[in-house]
Amino acid sequence: MQSIFVHGLGQTPSSWNNTISLIETSVPFSCPDLHKLLNNQDVTYRNLYHSFSNYCNDITQPINLCGLSLGGILALNYAMDYPEKVHSLVLISAQYKMPKTLLKLQNVIFRFMPDSAFKSIGFQKQDVIKLTSSMVHLDFTPKLKTISCPTLILCGEKDSANKKAAAILADNIPKAKFRLIKSTGHEANTESPEKLAAELNAFYHNLHINTLRQD
Repeated sequence: MQSIFVHGLGQTPSSWNNTISLIETSVPFSCPDLHKLLNNQDVTYRNLYHSFSNYCNDITQPINLCGLSLGGILALNYAMDYPEKVHSLVLISAQYKMPKTLLKLQNVIFRFMPDSAFKSIGFQKQDVIKLTSSMVHLDFTPKLKTISCPTLILCGEKDSANKKAAAILADNIPKAKFRLIKSTGHEANTESPEKLAAELNAFYHNLHINTLRQD
């Protein structure tokens, strides 16, 4: 078994450090760098997902996938395409159908931001705009009910842009549970690592107990 924690757009693998330090598990984990996974390919969702899928497929054990925002979208996509590989799924502030108006507004904001604001995440400003533009037509609605693994849907209580999508995900994924993280916005792994870790610890503990019972 291996756990994979996937960061959001505007984050890096280190965004998970505080949360992971509080997770009570002996399962090995990794935090892929989405920018490095692309390996100088054109920055589109299709290329990023292909690289992410290859990364996951190279792991021989079953995997626990946990992704936030863009990382959650990638994790959701992979869980639908490779159900035999995914032991459990955690989606944090993730969308299943891209909100076109929100993405377009986001890109307008990006255009007015200085290039230096993107330096710390590896992507250039134009790369971020290209990536988000390539996601506009994503819609995973038809395949949500095919996800068969235990699933936890999390969203920050203050993350108004993603709460509705989180509730719909929980309603449409057969084994999903939905929890709001109190007094938290979009980036739960950096804003409220203690609260996020508590939710993950409870989920993984129950998962472990249920696995033992099945054995």
